[in-house]
Amino acid sequence: MKISNETKVGILTITALTILILGFNFLKGKDLFKKSKKIYAVFSDLGTLEKSNEVRINGLPIGLVYDKKELDKNVSAIIITINLTRDVNIPINSVAYIGSSLVGASFIVIERGNSTKFMEPGDTLETRIENGILGDVKAQLNPTLSRVREVLDSLKGTLSGVNSLFNSELRSNLSQTIANLNRASSSLNGLLDNQTGPLAKTLNNASAITEELKKNTDNINSTITNAKLASEKLAALEIQPTIDSLKAMISQLKATATKISSKDGTLGALINDKTLYNKINDAILSAEILMDDLRANPKRYVNISIFGRKDKTGPITSPLPKDTVPPGNK
Repeated sequence: MKISNETKVGILTITALTILILGFNFLKGKDLFKKSKKIYAVFSDLGTLEKSNEVRINGLPIGLVYDKKELDKNVSAIIITINLTRDVNIPINSVAYIGSSLVGASFIVIERGNSTKFMEPGDTLETRIENGILGDVKAQLNPTLSRVREVLDSLKGTLSGVNSLFNSELRSNLSQTIANLNRASSSLNGLLDNQTGPLAKTLNNASAITEELKKNTDNINSTITNAKLASEKLAALEIQPTIDSLKAMISQLKATATKISSKDGTLGALINDKTLYNKINDAILSAEILMDDLRANPKRYVNISIFGRKDKTGPITSPLPKDTVPPGNK
């Protein structure tokens, strides 16, 4: 029996459509050849959860997200239909939440409860909001980002204030200051020039002095040796006998001063006895009067006269003034 081309095309078309429908339903989590069990979960926010995303228990995929539907027109919650692909027991007090990873799609995680009763098809899981890894990162970054924004705002205000301070006069002064710094830098470069700079010349002079000192090392060593010998000789001198002699001389001077101060000695009596002082003073005064009278009236003491004339002037009773010439000597 010969099959026409039209029949072949029809059979191929039906086969392709069947495979397409089966593949599409498989991707959506539907298995047309296997009876599945559906349960439900209600979330207030799905985040990035999409159809065909996995549903896991202890990390094991047990189903797929089959459908999403709003609870009411205000979308106060969203009903998720879960198509279980594995025959597992889920305690009725289990809790579901939406998890996520840094890389990859979101998924539903079911935390098993401890109840001995298990969920039946059509039952609804309890749910809770779970931040997940991205939520934790976002929760930690939000305060930091807020502080960064505050710092940026403060920095912006500060820069605005600084810009307002930099008027034309201040900018001119800054330019002049920078020019002065450039000149100072040039002068410093000239000072530090290793060929013609003053510092290089000073170092060269210091090097020359060092060389001269190096050449005269023997003379310096000889001078130091002589100084050392002189110091040793000075240290070897017997200074203690000289000190003892000085102490003895000081003791004798003290004894002499004591005798002079005492009235028992002649010099002490002369110094301390007022009567003796007065007598000596009177004797000196009398001697002075006698010498003055002798100069003034020599004829009274040497009477040689051919005619026998007698000097009738009286004797001097007080010394003559020493700023005048005595009479008779003119």
